[in-house]
Amino acid sequence: MKAIQKVVRSIEDINNFKLDFEPQLMLIFASPSYPNIQESLSILKECYPNTSITGCSTSGEIQDINVIDDSLVVNAIKFDNTGHKIVSKNIDFFEDSYQLGKTIFDELYSNDLQHILIFSDGLLINGAQLVKGLALNLPTSVSITGGLAGDGEKFESTFVINNNITSSGDVIGIGLYGNSLQVGFSSKGGWDSFGLERRVTKSEGNVLFELDNEPALSLYKSFLGSKANELPSSGLLFPLSLRTSSEQKPVVRTILAINENTNSLTFAGDIPEGSYVRLMKANVDRLISGAEDSASNTKLTGISEPEFALLISCVGRRMVLKQMVEEELEAVRDVLGEKPIISGFYSYGELAPFEKFTPCELHNQTMTITTFSESSQAI
Repeated sequence: MKAIQKVVRSIEDINNFKLDFEPQLMLIFASPSYPNIQESLSILKECYPNTSITGCSTSGEIQDINVIDDSLVVNAIKFDNTGHKIVSKNIDFFEDSYQLGKTIFDELYSNDLQHILIFSDGLLINGAQLVKGLALNLPTSVSITGGLAGDGEKFESTFVINNNITSSGDVIGIGLYGNSLQVGFSSKGGWDSFGLERRVTKSEGNVLFELDNEPALSLYKSFLGSKANELPSSGLLFPLSLRTSSEQKPVVRTILAINENTNSLTFAGDIPEGSYVRLMKANVDRLISGAEDSASNTKLTGISEPEFALLISCVGRRMVLKQMVEEELEAVRDVLGEKPIISGFYSYGELAPFEKFTPCELHNQTMTITTFSESSQAI
């Protein structure tokens, strides 16, 4: 495979965008503040009519070991022996995110399907239900990774890219086919739990109403103190660790919205009644070590020297790490080496297995890495 990365900051950059090959796929990670995005996408599609162009809005674009804003990071990919197919669905036409996910999988599935890459609206989709639908009939030979689009710290509107169109409420599924494709993946966090574990006594889907029979929003605000006035963005600094049983590996859930009238909190994924949650807080050193561990684990599922690495990290990590945010990217580069192009975005949620032989999950506050390469011949 061949991959090239370019940073675009203006229409002038788009007009000067030239490649010496025809890519099958362009992955574009777009700042919500980038001007003239529709015009830029239309120009790219006109220049490369046979290329599938997709991606999403971000809370920061990843270009190598740099975190940038106000740009488009364009990754042009040409496979040697790997086919692809793109399916786009909007939540308005489905009963729920579960049915949407199931439909995407059904339309992408064939016997030679190797991997599904997902880019989803970050605010209108229940990521946990989306994953359940995608994974309902998933063979063990097929992996799923991806992420939920971001909007900085605003939580107002996100979008995905489908060729020359941006839209909200959509989920893009990219199927990758053929046994020459090698995919590595992992997702690691690095947050510390603290305080009492509390039982979810009232919830509905991804909306939490009560913990230990107390109003969830009021209880949560009591922990945040003065930062309660900055909700929902300040909730990124104090996510919840969730487990449904003592045997389950905890997952992290981040707040997307609050409702003062119902005293409730809305999360990126389900908060089942009867489950147990604890507050979490950041440990900067452990966050960076988590990114390093995620990179190391990709080698257990992929190969040691991939050609392209897709990094999807949570906006909450960026808020905590601040000026040190690029250190988690440097940690990944140190593990993966100089060969792969590194790209991606800061998100409102990450989709991946924890590691090999575990199911795909919705994560928050993790560094999720997917690596891609092709063998010299089909195996």
